[in-house]
Amino acid sequence: MRRQIKALARQLLPSKTPGAPDTPMRKALRWTKTGVWVLVLVVTLQSVLLVAGAWRNDRQIEANLGVAQAEVLSAGPRRSTIEFVTPDRVTYRPELGVLYPSELATGMRIYVEYDTTDPDLVRVQDRNALLAIIPAGSIAVVGWLIALGALAGLAALERRLN
Repeated sequence: MRRQIKALARQLLPSKTPGAPDTPMRKALRWTKTGVWVLVLVVTLQSVLLVAGAWRNDRQIEANLGVAQAEVLSAGPRRSTIEFVTPDRVTYRPELGVLYPSELATGMRIYVEYDTTDPDLVRVQDRNALLAIIPAGSIAVVGWLIALGALAGLAALERRLN
């Protein structure tokens, strides 16, 4: 079992083939494998940072919590625009919309939680960073599946060269 894992790692990782001449085609395959690994690691890092950013925003809102009723001005699956009035009677329309905007419709009245020190940081009440895990995880899983398929194809091409 351990030998099989090592053999698989040798095929998927960019490395020189012992005893084979280092032709331009082999170099191109090595660089392509390196590129695939870099891309999949960037996609994974992006997914982790997405969840970390959502968690950080939640912590910031909870540290300076304000609650208000808001009206949904426009609704979409990724971005919804709202307007709300703070207790000191200042009206806000957050430039980037509201966090966790799923299942909102134009004209709805909802409660939002916002950062009193930065009222542009707003989320729908009772929603949090846990909602970011599934989309971020899905992106990472799809990225890894595509990368593994590409690496398997490159490994097969490399075997044909040998």
